[in-house]
Amino acid sequence: ATLGKELLQKSMIALGLAIIAMIAYISFRFKLDYAIAAILGLVHDILFVIGVFSLLGIFCNVQIDNLFMTAILTILGFSINDTIVTFDRIRENLRYYGKKMTFGEIVDASVNQTIARSVNTSLTTFLTLLALYLFGGSTTKDFVFAIMLGVVVGTYSSIFFCSMLVDFWEERKSKQKQQPQTQ
Repeated sequence: ATLGKELLQKSMIALGLAIIAMIAYISFRFKLDYAIAAILGLVHDILFVIGVFSLLGIFCNVQIDNLFMTAILTILGFSINDTIVTFDRIRENLRYYGKKMTFGEIVDASVNQTIARSVNTSLTTFLTLLALYLFGGSTTKDFVFAIMLGVVVGTYSSIFFCSMLVDFWEERKSKQKQQPQTQ
């Protein structure tokens, strides 16, 4: 029990530091809006995996252990990488098409340009994890299953959730700028 408390505490500290570092990096590299969207996407991914494992714990007596925390941190890294690739394409397209297209059109074009790469990367990773799940040892099945869930939901959130949040916020900002200021 002591080791479990200590592990949970250190895992939460590591998770918090990783999120702070990601916010700082994404804010520096892009904008704060992008960082917030990326973190919300990560929260979405982690909550989904934790929710599935909570249900598995209730119905199938699955235990959360050290490997589960490792899987959560791995999911964070995988998902943020996919999100950064999409955001980077949005930034590049803003440079070239910023005057010709609306922000929403740029986001749409950027997602279309990166979707094949994201799906191919995730599919390759998923197939490797599936092989590990089917042919690997019983001690790593839950770990691999958690990462498999994270890869699927992380791909979804990077492509469809995070980029759409950024588009929504930018559209809202532009509408607020267009409205006359009433006092």
